[in-house]
Amino acid sequence: MSQDSAAPEAVRKLSGRRRREVVAVLLFSGGPIFESSIPLSVFGIDRQDAGVPRYRLLVCAGEEGPLRTTGGLELTAPYGLEAIGRAGTVVVPAWRSITSPPPPEALEALRRAHEEGARIVGLCTGAFVLAAAGLLDSRPATTHWMYAPTLAKRYPSVHVDPRELFVDDGDVLTSAGTAAGIDLCLHIVRSDHGADAAGALARRLVVPPRRSGGQERYLDRSLPEEIGSDPLAEVVAWALEHLHEQFDVETLAARAYMSRRNLRPQVPLTHRKRSPAVADHPAGAAGAAAARDLRLLGRRGRGALRLPLPGGAARALPPPAGFLPGCVPGGLPGQTPGGRAGGVRGRAARHARPDAPGAHEKASGRDSRVPRFPGTGQARPGRLRPGPPGAPRPAECAIG
Repeated sequence: MSQDSAAPEAVRKLSGRRRREVVAVLLFSGGPIFESSIPLSVFGIDRQDAGVPRYRLLVCAGEEGPLRTTGGLELTAPYGLEAIGRAGTVVVPAWRSITSPPPPEALEALRRAHEEGARIVGLCTGAFVLAAAGLLDSRPATTHWMYAPTLAKRYPSVHVDPRELFVDDGDVLTSAGTAAGIDLCLHIVRSDHGADAAGALARRLVVPPRRSGGQERYLDRSLPEEIGSDPLAEVVAWALEHLHEQFDVETLAARAYMSRRNLRPQVPLTHRKRSPAVADHPAGAAGAAAARDLRLLGRRGRGALRLPLPGGAARALPPPAGFLPGCVPGGLPGQTPGGRAGGVRGRAARHARPDAPGAHEKASGRDSRVPRFPGTGQARPGRLRPGPPGAPRPAECAIG
């Protein structure tokens, strides 16, 4: 469910030069095109024939230069930050990176608009821009569930609730990720013009007028519930954003300000699970252990390689072809790859009398009951020769 927590008297009076029906949408370069298009579609199209009151839309550039979306499209905004001074509602549909600060000029424009009574709206990662401007201090807010832990850690004064689709705190509103921006925009229309207008708009958009429940049904339970004590949350968030790039464990360690050796024990089990972004990757969907996936999981490329399984479990790679579990090439169970037996049996073999029966086999780590090829001494597949009564039988190994 949505959260409406503000009392009517808590909302500032709108400045005389601002109009409630004027909606300014603040766009930045690198923003996702879907989230950016939501307020443009809701507030920028005339649907008075369907009973939806008209808004006046101002598309404003939050920074200089051409604005390129994540899909590579180049946008030209007809207005700049000065146009925000006329808007009664300012919408920040998204921010390009949760790890980089927004432009100071844009933050100052948002603060001024809020002081003059404008309604400030952050969709998805737009909540990071509002938080950077100080507009979410001591307020309830939400964002995409995947970025909620980072928002809570970076801005501890914000009361982040990742369960809600949107949070209405009077003059500051935030929504969860992606499609939840539609829910919040419909809520704004409902607050301004009533349920009938919001219902008519929802029919045009072919969406439900009000979704039940929140985004908790979409939460990835592998993410930590509390982020305040997790020192690697920002590193994991950065890795999820840069899966398309080549980076290694040293890069993650540098971002965490620690060495590679110290990073590995610090990675909680929750961070070692395969992320949804990697699982959706073609290589991840095919079950391939992509290099960046293993790096993200913090696996070290030493010793036996262990692959992740659903649920956080892991399994070792199967033994080489032709060998049963517990067997190594050219030896018996318990032998090291070098061919020397370990444990008590190995020490006893080194101290055995040279003239004792089978001393050569014991000293070399061989078992005299294992059939071998004449001349070469290599083990030969087949049945074991019978040993002394009561002697333990070693595990059979299929030697290729």
